[in-house]
Amino acid sequence: MPPSLITGLRCVVCGRTYGPDVLFTCPSCGVEGILDVEIDYDRAARTLTRDALAARPLDHWRYRELLPIAPESPLPPLHVGWTPIYDAPRLARATGLRRVLLKDDGRNPTASFKDRASSVGVVKAREFARDTIACASTGNAASSLAGFAAAVGLKAVIFVPERAPDPKVAQLLIFGATVVKVAGDYAQAWELCQQACARWGWYNRNCAVNPYLIEGKKTAGLEIAEQCRDAMPDWVAFSVGDGCTIAGTWKGLKEMKRLGLVDRLPRMLGVQAQGAQPIVEAFRTRRPLVPGPAHSIADSISVGHPRNWRKALAAVTESGGTFVAVPDDRILDAMRACARLGGVFGEPAAAAALAGVFAARENGTLTAGDSALVAITGNGLKDVRTAIEATGPALTIKPDLAALAEALSL
Repeated sequence: MPPSLITGLRCVVCGRTYGPDVLFTCPSCGVEGILDVEIDYDRAARTLTRDALAARPLDHWRYRELLPIAPESPLPPLHVGWTPIYDAPRLARATGLRRVLLKDDGRNPTASFKDRASSVGVVKAREFARDTIACASTGNAASSLAGFAAAVGLKAVIFVPERAPDPKVAQLLIFGATVVKVAGDYAQAWELCQQACARWGWYNRNCAVNPYLIEGKKTAGLEIAEQCRDAMPDWVAFSVGDGCTIAGTWKGLKEMKRLGLVDRLPRMLGVQAQGAQPIVEAFRTRRPLVPGPAHSIADSISVGHPRNWRKALAAVTESGGTFVAVPDDRILDAMRACARLGGVFGEPAAAAALAGVFAARENGTLTAGDSALVAITGNGLKDVRTAIEATGPALTIKPDLAALAEALSL
C-alpha cells in the first residue's frame, strides 16, 4: 500500500497527475512521459525536523517521510547512504578553487551510488507483490540491483551490453542474478529489458521510467544538504548518463530548503563524456534531445539515448548551473588526480565529474573564489583495466637491491 505522504505522480511532459499505483510512465505520453513523485511537504515537515534527524540512524532511511515507501514496508538489511564527504585541499589547489569536497559514494554496499535507487526498488517490488525485478545497465545499476535483490530474496534478471566491464559482471554473478549479455549497446539492452518486463510482469528497476527509483537517488541531495548545512558549496558536480542522478540530487536539495533545513542551494554542474553528450547538446542548443553516439571509457555514463533528459535539464537550469563535456583523456587525468590528490579511487564515470570541474574552471564558469563538491559515484575497483590504463603497469624487477636502484633511477 503506497504511503499517504505521496499525493500523486505528475508527468513532466503533459503535466497530468495520476495516482501512486501507475506503472511506469504517463499513459497519455507513453515512454517519454516520465513521472515525478509529488509529496505532501506540509505533513512531512511535522516530523522531519533537525531535532528528529539528530536522533535517527545515519543512513538514507532517516529521510523516510520523503521516500515513496509504505510505513510498514520492511527495509533491506544493507546500510545505504550517509556516505562521507572529504575535504581535498590539494585538489582545490590543483583546480584553482577555494575548496573542493569529495562525496565518496563508493562506500555504499556494492560500491556505487546506484545502491540508493536499488534499495528503494526492491522495497517497491515487494510492495507490488513481484517476485522478480529486472534492469538494464552498463554495470553499476546491475550490480547494485543484484546485491539488493539477494539481500531481500528477490530474483533478479539483468541485461548488460557486451562491453560491460568484467568486474561488474562478476558482481552480478556472485550475487546470483540471471545475467543476460546483449550483443549490442546499452540502448538495445534497455529496450530488451522493457519488452521482457512487459511480457513477464517483472518489476522494472530502470530509473529512466520508474519514478520511485529517482526518489532513492535524491537521498544524495538530502544528505549533502544536511552534511553541508553550515558551509554549502557553491557548486555540486555529478557525472550524467541517463540524467536521473543529477535530477534526483537536485530534487533532494530543494526539498531540504523547502522544509527549512538549509538556507541556500548550490548550482549543479552536469558532466558528460565527450563521446556521449546528447544532454549537453540539448542544453547548448535549447532544443529537445537528439539521441547520439555513445563511445567512452566511462561506461556508466556512456548513454546515447538518455531517457530522463528533461529532468536533468530542468535541474541544472533551475539551479543556475551548466553542463560540460570532457574527453576520455581528461577523465583518465581526473582518475589519477582524484586518487593522488584526494585519496579517493573513483571509476571513470565518477572521475568524469572531477574532470568537469577542471574543465569548468578552465573555461571560467567556476572562479577562484568558488567551492565545489564532487560526487564520486563509483569505486575504481569496478574497472581496474581502465585504472591501469590511467597509471601504467607496475615495475617488475629481479629480487635484488641493484635491480631496484636501477628501476628507481637511484
